[in-house]
Amino acid sequence: MELPGMVLGEAVTILVREPVQADPLWVYDRIVAGRYGRPFIIDDGQTRQLFFNLDFIQSSMRVDDPFALDCAYTRKMMAFLLFVPDPGRVLMIGLGGGSLAKFCYRHLPRAHLTVVEVNPDVISMRGAFNIPDDERLTIVQADAADYLAAGEADTDVLLLDGFDARGIAPRFLDRGFYAAARRRLRPGGLLVANFAGPKKYWSRHLGLLHDVFEGRVHMGTVPGGDNHIAFAEAGCALDWDRLEERADALADRFPLDFSALVHSLREGAEFRWAKASRR
Repeated sequence: MELPGMVLGEAVTILVREPVQADPLWVYDRIVAGRYGRPFIIDDGQTRQLFFNLDFIQSSMRVDDPFALDCAYTRKMMAFLLFVPDPGRVLMIGLGGGSLAKFCYRHLPRAHLTVVEVNPDVISMRGAFNIPDDERLTIVQADAADYLAAGEADTDVLLLDGFDARGIAPRFLDRGFYAAARRRLRPGGLLVANFAGPKKYWSRHLGLLHDVFEGRVHMGTVPGGDNHIAFAEAGCALDWDRLEERADALADRFPLDFSALVHSLREGAEFRWAKASRR
C-alpha cells in the first residue's frame, strides 16, 4: 500500500505491507504517533529509507544508484576488506534494506552471501530495495542466535547489524551469542559489529566481544553519526603496514576511501592505547 504523507514538511510516499482494504488514514496516524509496530518505507524521490519508527533510519537507498552505500556506517563496515580482501563466504545478521548485501553482491562476485533476518515483514520488502534474487545471495528467516549456533568454521566474514525498534537485538547480549559467532569464523576470519546510539546501550556488547575474542577488537567511529564499528579478529594481531598496502590495492577495485578507513582504525587504536596507559 502507498500512502501520501509529510515528513519534516516535505511531501513523501510511505510504503507499507497492508491489505488493500486497510484504512490508510489509520495506518498513517499510527506511524506518526510511533504506534504502528511494523516496518515501513519512506520515499522522497531521491532516497528510499526503511524505518521501524520515525526516530531512527534503519536503512537508506539512493533511488538513482540502488547498489551504492548511502549510510556512512555501511561504508565503514566494508573496511573488513582490509582484513579479508577476498572472502569466499560472507554471513550477515540483519537484512534491513540490503545495502551491504547488494554492495557485496556487486563487488565480490566470487563470494557466497547469506543474510539472516528474523522479521518476515523486512524480508517481504526486499523488492522495494532492489535486492537481487540470485543463488549467490541467500536470505534466511531465522533468529540469529539459533542460526549462529547451528554451524562452525564456515564463514570468512560475519557482519552483525541486527536491530529492532529499540536498538541492538536483545538476544545478542549474551556471551554465548558472541562465542557462537566466533565459532562460525574460519581461521583468519573477521567479525564486524555495528553499535549505534549512546555508549551505555552497547558497552556491554563490546565487553562480551573483547572477552570472546581475547582483546583482538578494534574500534572505528563514523564521522558525523552515532555509529561505532567493531572489528574482531579470529587471527593474528593488527599489522598497520600491511593494512596501508592493502588500502592502496583495494582503492582500484572498490568505490571506497580505504586510506581514510585505515586512518580511522588507527586513531581508535591509538586512543585506546593512550587511555590504557593513563590508568
